[in-house]
Amino acid sequence: MTSTTGAVCPHCGWPDGAEPFQVVSRHETAAGRTVWTRCGCGSLQVRVVDADGVRIVSRSRPPVTAQSSGASR
Repeated sequence: MTSTTGAVCPHCGWPDGAEPFQVVSRHETAAGRTVWTRCGCGSLQVRVVDADGVRIVSRSRPPVTAQSSGASR
């Protein structure tokens, strides 16, 4: 998929239209399709695929890990 926005993930800086991402699920809609993906950093994304191209319309934060939360061992 190629993003029509030319944007990057605000959490890791990876281009929205580039690999790696994992397709979590796909759902056909009247206007095209909705694809749920996961960025390499773990951020869950909702992509709308229609006649205008591919757009990320929603994005979560990456999952909190012990390292990123500041927790110590």
